[in-house]
Amino acid sequence: MVLEVPGGHRLYVEQSGKSDGIPVVVLHGGPGGGCSPAMRRFFDPNHYRAVLFDQRGCGRSTPHASVDNNTTHDLIADIERIRTRLGIDRWYVFGGSWGATLALLYAQAHPERVRGLILRGVFLMTKGELDWFYNGGAARFWPEEWERFTGLIPPRERGDMIGAYRKRLFGPDRAEQVRYARAWAAWESNLAALETHGRSSGGSGEYARAFSRIENHYFSHNGWIDEGQILRDVARLTGVPGYIVQGRYDMICPPARAHELNRAWPDSELRMIRTAGHALSEPGITAELVAVMEELKDIQHTSA
Repeated sequence: MVLEVPGGHRLYVEQSGKSDGIPVVVLHGGPGGGCSPAMRRFFDPNHYRAVLFDQRGCGRSTPHASVDNNTTHDLIADIERIRTRLGIDRWYVFGGSWGATLALLYAQAHPERVRGLILRGVFLMTKGELDWFYNGGAARFWPEEWERFTGLIPPRERGDMIGAYRKRLFGPDRAEQVRYARAWAAWESNLAALETHGRSSGGSGEYARAFSRIENHYFSHNGWIDEGQILRDVARLTGVPGYIVQGRYDMICPPARAHELNRAWPDSELRMIRTAGHALSEPGITAELVAVMEELKDIQHTSA
């Protein structure tokens, strides 16, 4: 279905599985990544009612690549609109990377609506995390990819890669937008998996343009949250069970934040995958997420 929301956006929303099954909403990464059919495979269709949607401006939602009226607060409100529209009282929230950030913020805003959180590749939208990825931390492990990423930017601007790319992603020349969007997306994509099969070029121009513009827009505004806000407000998750699946060698969202979140949130459980990076498609990550959802099937639930 297509759901019209305030601010001129139309959201693509889909459901799969059992119509009266245990509901779970899937929050994709990015921001700007969009959902894919592969995201349905974690949920037994004979038990779960899976709800997937493309967040504002990306995937099949329109207007494509738009950052107008597109903030974290808008997305949290959209999740509630979808829940209400579908007549769901409480649901599991499943998200990775930026999807984990959004899941945590949504649960802190509406804990009474959350049965539990299933998180992968924890990202808390802090300055330290952004500096790690865009100010030389990950570059120490991937110097050749960092050189490609920074090489498009004049040396005098390389002290602020998010700002430098922002100027070009939102410049007047659409072809230039796409060129820099593909470079932005490729930097992230090429660091996502522990084992890679060739370099990514950043995907199609239209996908890259939406992904990179929206992600840069969010990072330029620190996600519209206070520094350290998620850990500061972790007490709001009291009584909400959490399952954190984290790759030991995640270059995009290093494990330290997942460990810190787990330490601060007594109702959470951290499952560190020894031979995995960041990607949802990593075999160890996939297997553990499926295992979590299978375990949750054994918990007695009241009807949604």
